[in-house]
Amino acid sequence: MASVSSLMPVLCSVQTHPRIRKTHQKNINKNNTNAGKRKLSNNGGALENIAEVVKKDVLFLRTGLNKGLQWANKAFRIPQFTKSVEDLVWLRNVEDPQAAFLRFPSWPQPYYPELSGVDLFLADLKALEVYASYFYYLAKMWTKPLPEIYDPQIVTDYFSLRPHVVTLRLLEVFAAFASAAIKFQISSILSATDKDADENILKYHFGTLLKETMLNLGPTFIKVGQSLSTRPDIIGSETSKALSELHDQVPPFPRAEAMKIVEEELGSPVEKFFSYVSEEPVAAASFGQVYKGSTCDGFEVAVKVQRPNLHHVVVRDIYILRIGLGLLQKILKRKSDLRLYADELGKGLVGELDYNLEAANVSEFMEVHSRFPFIRVPKVFQHLSKKRVLTMEWMVGDSPSDLLLKSSEESKAKLLDLVKKGVDATLIQLLETGLLHADPHPGNLRYTSSGQIGFLDFGLLCQMEKKHQFAMLASILHIVNGDWVALVHDLTEMDVVRPGTNIRLVTMDLEDALGEVEFNNGIPDVKFSRVLGKIWSVAIKYHFRMPPYYTLVLRSLASLEGLAVAADPTFKTFEAAYPFVVQKLLIDNSAASRRILHSVLLNRRKELQWQKLALFLRIRATWKGLRSLTPSSAQASFDQSANAVPQGVDVANLVLKLLPSENGAVLRRLLMTADGASLIRAVVSKEASFFRQQICMVVADILYQWMSEALGKGVHITQFSSQLVVARTAKNTQIGPSMISASNGDYQSFLSDRRLKIILLKALDSARKDPVLMLRFCWSSLVIFITATALACHRVLVSLSEAYLDRIFYARKQIAVGA
Repeated sequence: MASVSSLMPVLCSVQTHPRIRKTHQKNINKNNTNAGKRKLSNNGGALENIAEVVKKDVLFLRTGLNKGLQWANKAFRIPQFTKSVEDLVWLRNVEDPQAAFLRFPSWPQPYYPELSGVDLFLADLKALEVYASYFYYLAKMWTKPLPEIYDPQIVTDYFSLRPHVVTLRLLEVFAAFASAAIKFQISSILSATDKDADENILKYHFGTLLKETMLNLGPTFIKVGQSLSTRPDIIGSETSKALSELHDQVPPFPRAEAMKIVEEELGSPVEKFFSYVSEEPVAAASFGQVYKGSTCDGFEVAVKVQRPNLHHVVVRDIYILRIGLGLLQKILKRKSDLRLYADELGKGLVGELDYNLEAANVSEFMEVHSRFPFIRVPKVFQHLSKKRVLTMEWMVGDSPSDLLLKSSEESKAKLLDLVKKGVDATLIQLLETGLLHADPHPGNLRYTSSGQIGFLDFGLLCQMEKKHQFAMLASILHIVNGDWVALVHDLTEMDVVRPGTNIRLVTMDLEDALGEVEFNNGIPDVKFSRVLGKIWSVAIKYHFRMPPYYTLVLRSLASLEGLAVAADPTFKTFEAAYPFVVQKLLIDNSAASRRILHSVLLNRRKELQWQKLALFLRIRATWKGLRSLTPSSAQASFDQSANAVPQGVDVANLVLKLLPSENGAVLRRLLMTADGASLIRAVVSKEASFFRQQICMVVADILYQWMSEALGKGVHITQFSSQLVVARTAKNTQIGPSMISASNGDYQSFLSDRRLKIILLKALDSARKDPVLMLRFCWSSLVIFITATALACHRVLVSLSEAYLDRIFYARKQIAVGA
């Protein structure tokens, strides 16, 4: 049976073999024909087949090698061995958290009191004892671990005992940057031979190489690269664009390690606290990564987990940066200690490694900015947050990157709204609260469905000094007004200009750099980043000192402007920021704020600059911000568009409503400080014609109310009064009785205000010295009174006619109905 079964395949193969061979021969002939055709048409076909085979072989070998490495790691416990070697290299086995802080001992000195044999022997024994004590003391210093809080001296002592760690890292950093430099040089040589090569492409390629280098060097360099990406004024726009990809291309670490860290920090399995945690991180940053999850209570949360073994790596890189800046200081012979920049960076980065501090920062930021409803801060779950784990409320919203990718008009409108609110939020932090979000790049912003701007990542906050806040406010104002002398004074107040700097030369250079900026309606018609770049060039020339928050604010505004320009090329940051500055100056009654306002609106002789005041109040976007300054009854005047009414009427309305109010103290002080004759001169000037028209309407309203009350005793004209049509400026505006009574109440309070009477009497007393000016004022007052009387009489006649006509028509209707 075995022999028969063994013959069956042979017989079958014998029977079918000729047919297969014949078919196979046909296919071979056909393939040869096609191959010949391909060979005639394309000589590289054979080489492509060989390359394909080689690729498959390489892929097969790579797969097998990876499997072999995985098996070796598991069989020989290579990760555990690597960790043991790393602990041995770092000398972590001898570290003792309870060890006291020790200083380096001095080197033992020779001990040779006499040359006798016994004494020399005893001296040798004493020397051996001293050296043994020295090395024992040195060994005890190895037991002190790296501090959790950054201290430059302790960090220096720690790494001085581990020079091999620093040397290996230096070699790694040098090799990475040297490799990038060689690659860039080769690409530069190749692009030089290519006539079509663009310089911007070369800069972007440089940024890409720098980005890859920083990704390979680890978290600290990634953080530095992310900071550089927001400074296109220093590294260029193309390089900045390439480095901005660091926010999205940071490689995540395995989920198993992340969950292990969560369990270690919270002290229990993950399932005890979270019903769901995403398999993949929704975002990976330089120091940690975020998972989307749900608590057992049903709240959607974002779980931020820190990368493992991060503390030693970050502090080591900061120490190396400190060494490099110290050498650079000696080479450049700079008087200032450049190592302070590394220390500042070290304190900030080490602070970001403690998520307990970040949770406290979130609570503080939320409390300080709670009165601004358009700012959204996520809630922190304190019981699920520890040093390396932070659990926060999941914020639903669109990121600026998502809005940029969408090309619809709705997304552009959302992006512009986000930018405007981002500018307001930045100015509020800068000029109002003084508490700044220290990392305001687009990845940390969200636009919610309710139209709020949400902030993420509170690893580092920055608190400004009050003196610097007002100096920054004044600098924005003086840039808008083109007052470069005052701008240099502001920079001095912010401790930016060093003592001993030639102020006159700085002013001249700033005027040369910014003098070419064009102004449109009093506001710089130029991008903020360009103005920033010009100021920065002067700052580098004169070695200005830049406070950390100054750089943060400028970086935030430049970043927001970049987002806005992508949606609207005509967007101007100064135009968006100026209304907030005006509002701040009009309602802040502090001495510093009044000093800034007076320096802008009053000249050296304390004469009021009427044009500048009008410009202050004529910014169209300001009306919305100033609603809170006026009573609710007066807010109707702000609903009118600037295109519907002349701009002078808006200024007059604002002055009349704001002066008697509680928030008008700043303007009242300004008028009391100003020269009285200049106020009268401003009122009778040609530019104030609209203001005089508004005063005329006020007087007409008051006279009409007085006549109506006098005639109303015998004739009830107001009972049947319908809406009146009164000519206001160039167009007719319908005013009902309720509106008239409300406005009259406001005007009467304005005229009866004792503080305003004192201001008026002071101005008239100063103007008496100029008879011509007093004559012009009396003539203008007479014209206003006569015009107002005529207008009031006209209104009374219209009211009487309407009242009697309504009665006649009403009586006729009653007769007709009775019949």
